[in-house]
Amino acid sequence: MQRTALVIGASGIAGSYVARELISNGWAVYGLSRRPRGDISGVRPVAADLLDPSGLASALTDVAPTHVFITTWMRQATEAENIRVNGTMVRNLLTAVAPKRTVRHVALVTGLKHYLGPFDAYAKSGTLPDTPLRETQPRLPIENFYYAQEDEVYAASTRDRFTWSVHRPHTLIGMAVGNAMNLGTTLAAYATICKETGRVFQFPGSEAQWKGLSDVTDARILAKQLIWAADTDAARNEAFNIVNGDYFRWSWLWGKLADWFGVQAAGFNGRVQPLEAAMANDEARWREIAQRYALIEPDLGRLVSPWHTDLDLGRPIEVMTDMAKSRKLGFTAYQPTDESFFDLFSLLRANRLIP
Repeated sequence: MQRTALVIGASGIAGSYVARELISNGWAVYGLSRRPRGDISGVRPVAADLLDPSGLASALTDVAPTHVFITTWMRQATEAENIRVNGTMVRNLLTAVAPKRTVRHVALVTGLKHYLGPFDAYAKSGTLPDTPLRETQPRLPIENFYYAQEDEVYAASTRDRFTWSVHRPHTLIGMAVGNAMNLGTTLAAYATICKETGRVFQFPGSEAQWKGLSDVTDARILAKQLIWAADTDAARNEAFNIVNGDYFRWSWLWGKLADWFGVQAAGFNGRVQPLEAAMANDEARWREIAQRYALIEPDLGRLVSPWHTDLDLGRPIEVMTDMAKSRKLGFTAYQPTDESFFDLFSLLRANRLIP
């Protein structure tokens, strides 16, 4: 039977990789974004705003998905607004696809803030979890827009009788322009600026992150798990962590990243040195670099998210993720983390996003 996927946020890191993986597996794929780029061969673009119910319903008139992959969110000034806006987006979407009664499975991508707390209380809740983080750990007793998104999926699943899966990556590594959370590309741009200016490639984060164990999620691994869960009966109506499958220390990886760019690395030196402050005045410098090397994106703000990189690397605890749940059910994909970064850097260079 032909499977038809509707990928929400198809222009982002997670959504674009999911769309490509679906296409390569023979699915019919629609990609919904506010401003579709149309740069993924085989994806049928759908332009819609998830906060506009009537426009959304109109845009989906001719789309009858069997599977929905929700990979997007919209950042707001407070967590209360994050809850209101992002919960409404999921509710509007699932209401819009309900009338055709074709949806069999909905996958929702959230992340490790499920365990660590929202942006305005990130890793500061006073109830930090034990690591490795496990899916059996309860929700934190604080507001979190991930919980609101999940609850909308659960409610619609009961109403419309589809199955669901929730996927919790940790720091997605992949290529996308205009993404709000993009550590890999942020570090690539930072290293490029360091090389062009002679600055030291300074680790911006905490001692706990520098010395402790960590992991990340290659967007290609996330895409594989999403499709695996949609195709595996035992994986339905379950939440899964998803990371590369290895652990590393930033004290080991930082020098390797510096070597790739040919810059001098500097590690944790006794204090956190936020990247947001270090790159605060680099917009004009990046425009000069883009002009010098004929790069296709002169707007540094569309490539980097130093505020989010600071959140990731500034945590006061080491963060690693348990994947036993999906491993037991047969998901065995693995990706070496250093290669995730090197593959991304090569892709950014091939696409003329860095020199």
